[in-house]
Amino acid sequence: MSDKVPPTKTNGGTGGAAATKTAATNGGTKASHLYNPTSRPPYRPKPYNRRHDNRPRRNYCCCFCCWSILVILLLVLLGAMTGTALYVLYRPQRPSFTVASLRIHRLNLTTAANSSSSHLSTLFNLTLSSRNPNSYLSFSYDPFVVSCVSSGSDVFVGNGALPAFVSESKNETIFKGVVVRTSSDLDVDTVKSLRPDLKKKNGVSLKVEMDTRVMVKMGGLKSKKVGIRVTCDGIRGAIPKGKSPSLANVSAAQCKVDLRIKIWKWTF
Repeated sequence: MSDKVPPTKTNGGTGGAAATKTAATNGGTKASHLYNPTSRPPYRPKPYNRRHDNRPRRNYCCCFCCWSILVILLLVLLGAMTGTALYVLYRPQRPSFTVASLRIHRLNLTTAANSSSSHLSTLFNLTLSSRNPNSYLSFSYDPFVVSCVSSGSDVFVGNGALPAFVSESKNETIFKGVVVRTSSDLDVDTVKSLRPDLKKKNGVSLKVEMDTRVMVKMGGLKSKKVGIRVTCDGIRGAIPKGKSPSLANVSAAQCKVDLRIKIWKWTF
């Protein structure tokens, strides 16, 4: 006879409850990780962007630049309108200059026997006039530096000066006995360019240049002083023979007035 093993008794209530609790726990844990489309995503702060801090400053700079350009344009427009109004009212004109006469007392070019050096000796006597054609403007001139050069070779042949003066409206100022002279040694190249001018049959061609600074007055307004150059060309004169001076021909002489603008080291 075989031995029968008795069945083991189990506590059905306790084991079933434990198994149910374990299954419920596992099921609940798994359900918490499932995706729920109706749930809100967790809040995540955006990274701090520093570029937005420069926008107000850039806006201020743009506004300042725009207003500055607008103010400059308005000032330029106002200045142009003022200048146009003054021009229409007063019709300003440049002053005029004239070489009334030029006497050549001495114009000698001597060269040493060995042709090593040459000496130039000159003496001129000029009569100059300045006229102001304006009705409401006056010109205040600084002293003039007067130079005489040969027109053909552009060689300096004498210098002089005019005193400072004021040219009132519709007024003419005449200077008589303006002395222009020189006594200087010339190099070989200068002598070669000057000698053909002195040998011309119709006389040597001369040019008078005058440099100064002028200020314009219009009622209570005054301008800044600006440089001008007066160039009088078309003068022809013969070399004097003996002690009597020769009278140059100035009938074809014409004078023009140009502004002399100095920028840095250059003068235009």
